[in-house]
Order: sequence, then C-alpha cells, then structure tokens
Amino acid sequence: MTLAVLTAGSGNALAPADATRLVTDLTAALHAAGATEVERLDASDPAARLRDISRRAIEAGEPVLICADNLVAHPSLLWTLATEPSGRSTALIVADPAGDLRADRGQVIAAPAGDGTARFVGALRVAPGDLAALDKVADRPDLLPALLDEGVVPVATAVRLLHAEQVHTEQELAAARAAVDAVDEDKARLRLAVKEKDDFFTTYAVSTWSPIVTRTAARLGLTPTGVTWISVLFAVLAALAFWQASRPAMIAGGILLYLGFVLDCVDGQLARYTRTFGEFGGWLDTMADRAKEYAAYAGLAAGAERIGLPYAWPLAITAILLQTVRHMTDAWYGQLHDEAAARPSEIRSTGVGARLSAASTKVQGETGSAAYWLKRIVVFPIGERWALIAVLAMVSNGRVALAAVVGFGLLAFAYTLALRSLRSLSMRVSVLDKRDTALHRDDGPLVRLVLSRLGGPMPLAFAALGAVAALALTVALLAGWAEPPARIELAVTALLVLAAGLPARAKHRGPLDWLVPAALRAGEYLLVVAAGLIGSVPTPVVFLLLFALALRHYDRVARMEKGAPSGHDRGALLGWDVRVVLLTLLTLLGWATLAEALLAAAVGGLFLINAIDDRRGGNRT
Repeated sequence: MTLAVLTAGSGNALAPADATRLVTDLTAALHAAGATEVERLDASDPAARLRDISRRAIEAGEPVLICADNLVAHPSLLWTLATEPSGRSTALIVADPAGDLRADRGQVIAAPAGDGTARFVGALRVAPGDLAALDKVADRPDLLPALLDEGVVPVATAVRLLHAEQVHTEQELAAARAAVDAVDEDKARLRLAVKEKDDFFTTYAVSTWSPIVTRTAARLGLTPTGVTWISVLFAVLAALAFWQASRPAMIAGGILLYLGFVLDCVDGQLARYTRTFGEFGGWLDTMADRAKEYAAYAGLAAGAERIGLPYAWPLAITAILLQTVRHMTDAWYGQLHDEAAARPSEIRSTGVGARLSAASTKVQGETGSAAYWLKRIVVFPIGERWALIAVLAMVSNGRVALAAVVGFGLLAFAYTLALRSLRSLSMRVSVLDKRDTALHRDDGPLVRLVLSRLGGPMPLAFAALGAVAALALTVALLAGWAEPPARIELAVTALLVLAAGLPARAKHRGPLDWLVPAALRAGEYLLVVAAGLIGSVPTPVVFLLLFALALRHYDRVARMEKGAPSGHDRGALLGWDVRVVLLTLLTLLGWATLAEALLAAAVGGLFLINAIDDRRGGNRT
C-alpha cells in the first residue's frame, strides 16, 4: 500500500472545470507512479485527515506521496519521487537563484536569505522513517519547511530537463501545459538517467554515447543487474588479455576494459531510466566495480611477470592496498559530509576548513570551467583510473600501467586526505558513532571481549599508531634494514596494531574519527605485506589475501551506502584482531604462506557464503 495525498495549492484561482481536470490528471499520474490510494484532503480539517493518513502509512510501513493539486508536471517526475532508490524522503525542486532551498550533495536543506539556489514545487515523498515528523507538522501549510525544521533531510529530486510548476491562474495553466508538451519526455528521461555531474573522462568519453546503449538494453529487456554481470565478464576478459601480455592482447585488453567501464555506467543509467532499483543491484554494482578493477591489476601484474618484467606484483599489491584504504576514507568522508549538510548550524563559518569548504562549493558551482574539471580529475576517480590503465596497457606494459596507478593514486590520496581533514575539523560533527561502530571497525572477539574491556582513549591515535608501525616494518624489510625472519620486529608490530582494539568501546566522536576504519585497514593490510616479505610468501598469494579482505570491507561499506541490511555476518569471529593474531603466530612458526592462503580462503569463502545466503533469504531484492 502506497498512499498519495492531494493538498490544496495556495492562491489557486483556477476555474472549477480546469481545477477538476488537473486533479484528474494528477490522480492518474500518482496511480501510475505506484500509489494504491489517492485522497484529496478534506477542506474542513486537512490536518486531521493528513494525520490519519500518516498513521495508516506508519502502521503499513509505507511512504506517503504528497502533491499540491495545482501542480502541472511531467508524470515521470512523480514516478521518480515515488521510486527514490535510497528509500529516503525526497522533494521535487527547481533551480531558482532566489529560492529558499539549496541542494547540498543531493540533499535538500534550508538556505539563508540570499543564499538559496532552488525552490520547492509542491510534490514530495515522505519515507516511513519520517512519518512521525509529518504527523507532528500536519497542521502547518508549509509542509516542506516544517519537515526541515523537524530535522528531516530529503533527497533532492531536480526537475532539470523536464517541467514542473504550480499554477494559480488560467494563463499560468496554459503556459505550463505548453511547456510540458514542448518536451519529449522519453528523450529527456533517457538523458536524465546520465549523472548530472560526473568525472571528466566519463562525461566526454562515455556519457556522450552511453544513452544509446541504455535505450537498447531497455528495449532488449535487460535488467541493470544483468548489465552489471556483462560488464564483469568484459573486465575478466580484459584481465585475461593483460595476462597474455602480447601487443595485440594488450590492445584488446584496453578496449575490453573501456567497454566494461561503459557498461558499468550503463547499468546505473538503465536503473534510473526504467526506475528499476534493488538493494542487491546497488550492492552488486559497488562490489563489481572494485572486483573488476582489482582483477585488472592482477592481470597486468601476471602479464608483466610473464614477459620477465620484475616488481609488477609488488606494484599491484601497493595499488590494491592504496586504493582500498583510499576508498574507505572516501566512503566515510561522504557519510560525514552528509551528516554535516543535515546540521548546517554546527558548521564553523571561519577558519581554514571553512574557507576550503567555501572555495570547494564555489568551484563545484562553476560547472565546465577549468578549475571545476581540475578538481574532478585531481582526486583520480574511477573513470580516470580505468582510462589510464587502458591507454598505458595498449601502448606500454602492465608494469608501467600499475606504476602510474600507484603514482597518481598517492598524489590523489595526499591531496584528498589533507583537505578533507582540514574541512572535517570545521564541521564539528561525527559519523562513525552513529553507525554500528564495531561492525565497521571489523572487530572480532578478541577486541570485543578482551581488549576493549581494558579501555583506552583516542581511537584514531591508536589505529594510526598501528598503521605507522606496520608501514615502518614493511619499509624496513624492503630497504634491508630488517632481515627475515625478523621475529621480534613482527611481534612488536603486531602488538602495536592490536593496540587499536583498546579504545574500541570509546565514543568515536572526534572530528577525524571517520578515518578510523581506513587506519585499521592500513594497519592490517601492511602487516599482511610485512608477513609476506618475512615468510617469502609468493606475491600472488599476498595479493589474493588483500583482495579477499578488500571484498569483506567493501561489503560493509556498500551495505551502508546502499541502505542494505547488515546481513548474516558469520565472519564476526574472524575479525581483524583474530586475523592479525593468526597471521603473526603462523608466520613466526614459519608457515606464512599457509597462513595467508588459509586466511584468503576463509575470508573470501565467508564473504561468498554471506552474499549468497542474504540473496536467497531476501535481504537484498
């Protein structure tokens, strides 16, 4: 059951016949959008009726669609509202420099006078979790501002290429209908399926023609998940071609990788075009992106080794470690930024961080400028990474491609980490403590039952200490300052890494505590590399263990970002602490290769079991 409500538009002076026809059109559009019931509020007591509808929706656990009865809009806009994939509340807005709203990272927030960029046009979807707030403000005529006052942070559904406006006179009605009729709705929807702001390479080398593929896929009846699996196949074929390492194979691999990336964009475009969303599809898309990229790393390294080029596998190991830690910071900074956008009153207006935020916002508003594209490129996003890999693989070899990924990745990481840290200090909000902290830390029983009971302050300081210690040991082994078996050095480093478990129960409320998951990943992954160096573990085995660990940690992030349930985490007994202890003990006993192979099998196997079981159990649809 999805309830829809038509509210009386303010200042409506339409003729009765036109008003009736408009209500009929809106009712049909709401039903087409998925509403099972459409009710018009009783003019005698609209607040009481809205509260009754809200309570019925709360009992059913379903959203409520609210639409002004004087709205003239393309029907697909109401469909877009009703099918918001995040499951959150969302509001229909249009760009307006004199408006009283602003879209910040895709969220609608109230704007101070003179600082608005958008205005509300009378249609919103109230998610089940926000219906209690709707019940509280039902007597207010300005529902969206009232909900914002109650702390609701809706997703921004922008009109963009389509048309929507509230009309009050016969002239406005005629003009609005003419504006709607002037737009080819299907073509506009297809173009709107492309992300409004994307990376440079994606914008000019993919999105210029990917809508053709999207429309073809829709006509063939392909699902977004089906397209994702095809893109995985292309990436696997590209990795196999890179492994062959001949010039024709490398060229073929580069082309296949590019086409796989095109399909990676198409699956999202197809989902938005057909409004076909699901938790499993969103989760799979995120997981597939990382798996495809890391498979390409492995193919490049194996191919370089095949033709006798040294150091390719170490570069691949560095690349997967660097990118995974980077992605952990990206994910948690995104969550932090969303939290800050929802609480603008807590953001400092002065200081370096505030100035950086203002400068970033200014540049983001200059769409298409040199500064805008430089800011998009310098973070080395996925489109630019894949383009670099494809081009360098075709004209050089796997080692050069991997070295470029590592070099540019390090520069991007240094840039983003420095600026984001400064900006987060001005936000004065926390985010990790608002999630299942132990889950996202990946704590095991040793931390949960023993180390955390000992207590400790400063979660980030302890996690960073372990990461720095593991990095120091790895560098010392590579430079020859420490010689295998380096038992004492490994044991001391493992203890410093494990010390990150002491403050596990402390509140992760520091302005930089969003970096804790990334620091924990860095400490463990670097210890894996150090153990591999001490135990002379074959580099492909080290890479395989890092790959399995990355899948485990991306799984947690993807579930959080896509709103998927946490699932049956059978791997809780094999948390980072238990893995560190097992790896250290077996390495000290001279069984490092066996330890890393078994851990790769266990972590990877548990990931697959959880994913399959959750899919069968209906946790992802």
